[in-house]
Amino acid sequence: MIIEITNQVRVQDIIGGQKWYQTLLNRQPDFVPHKGIMEWELISGCWLQLVEGEPTKASGSFQLGVTDIERERDRLVKQLNIEKFEVHSREEVPVKWGTFSDPLGKSSRFL
Repeated sequence: MIIEITNQVRVQDIIGGQKWYQTLLNRQPDFVPHKGIMEWELISGCWLQLVEGEPTKASGSFQLGVTDIERERDRLVKQLNIEKFEVHSREEVPVKWGTFSDPLGKSSRFL
């Protein structure tokens, strides 16, 4: 039985990465086990782990559900200088979504 999941993101600049993800998540890390690693528990049992190291090129997008996508888009465009963050919807799909990239070009998506 699976009880937790961790999504790892590698960044070359851990300080810059920490600042970017703190702004994205709107809070400090929940756990810093040692230098070069920090973790946020996004929801119970679901962790984002930021690790200092060479970013992987073949990873998929990182998706987060939010209660107000337009408000989050406006906040992130302003605070993280995200240039392209469009909100999309389709009549047959019960959610809106928006895609943007982190400073390394990794795709992130809000739902």
